[in-house]
Amino acid sequence: MWLRVLAVDEPAAEVVRRIFAEYLGGKGDRAIANGLNRDGIPCPSARRPEQNRHRLADGWQGSSVRVILENPRYMGYAFFGRWARQEMLLDPEDVSAGHVVRFRRVVAEKVVRSRTPAHPAIVSVEDFTQAQLLRRARAAGGMRGRAKLERIRTRGTRPYVLRGRVRCGICTRRLQGAVIRKEEVYYRSMARTLAPGSSALAGHPRTVNLREFDVFDLLNRWLGDLFKPENVDRTVAALVASQGQGRTAAVETIRKRLSDAEARLRRLQAAIEAGVDPAALVEAINEAQAQRAAARAELDGVAPPTAVSEAEVYAMIGALGDVAAALKHAKPEVLEQLYDRLNVELLYEPKGRTVLASVTPRVVSECVRGGSCTLSTRIGLPG
Repeated sequence: MWLRVLAVDEPAAEVVRRIFAEYLGGKGDRAIANGLNRDGIPCPSARRPEQNRHRLADGWQGSSVRVILENPRYMGYAFFGRWARQEMLLDPEDVSAGHVVRFRRVVAEKVVRSRTPAHPAIVSVEDFTQAQLLRRARAAGGMRGRAKLERIRTRGTRPYVLRGRVRCGICTRRLQGAVIRKEEVYYRSMARTLAPGSSALAGHPRTVNLREFDVFDLLNRWLGDLFKPENVDRTVAALVASQGQGRTAAVETIRKRLSDAEARLRRLQAAIEAGVDPAALVEAINEAQAQRAAARAELDGVAPPTAVSEAEVYAMIGALGDVAAALKHAKPEVLEQLYDRLNVELLYEPKGRTVLASVTPRVVSECVRGGSCTLSTRIGLPG
């Protein structure tokens, strides 16, 4: 009898870890696929065509990323019975026409999982669970929830180095890249794209504009100082001391969403008591209940903080490569990769003309299992 054991293909495993890290960092399926294609990473059907004869080797698609994010085998356990074979008649009114075989996904309750790990894990149980909770939270709002997901422009040849990294300090949405005023790159948020009745409309200018040139050099100067050889020890100490702050902020964000959903439900119930027809509020009540359930599930699934040692932080910084060289050459594609690995986030406050910049270097590898630390600074802009 032959015993089949799954082995880890390390180059492919690194791609899987990258997909989970980017998804947990806020990117969607299509944005992750676009990044993989942009970096020239072959898709599964191109990497192993002999195992994917039924697929076109036409690059990464959002569906490819979704399949990887939903595959529980990456946790190291064996799963059985995820798909059931069904025979369906081609023509229900003509049995002689024959049948066709289809495979249907089985409900989670009927799937069998091994009690102990059956092969090496690529993704931790905590990261996989968090990804599933995030997918459930995004799907809870139906089409309205999907419409509110942040989108990042991918068309066009002009590079937007800070694409997807700048948020508005008033409405907290990501700013969209645009070329205005003498062919200069700006990142902007327009009040007309906010939902009617949004609380952010009260203090939101008609358009919030942030010129890339104003923040670019100041941001790179701060990053360069952080990772200078003479400053690395100080940076490592600050990163180690910052552990747990990001998790606390995430928990507070989830709790606020839960509180907002419960407050909305109370307002709807009060409206019914005041005489509003309950049938007219069914959709709003269902949406609020779904948001409350998703927030509760996400709050229950928040993993405990993982302590990262100084040695692991040094390994994180070492894996980033030559940061000073990347900043010096300032090639857009190189800077985009560096910002991605540093997980650079910017929060623009238009009233004070300041930017709160933060970095959360996260390197998922054999020696660093998903630990994260954050450093931030406030940058004053000219003008």
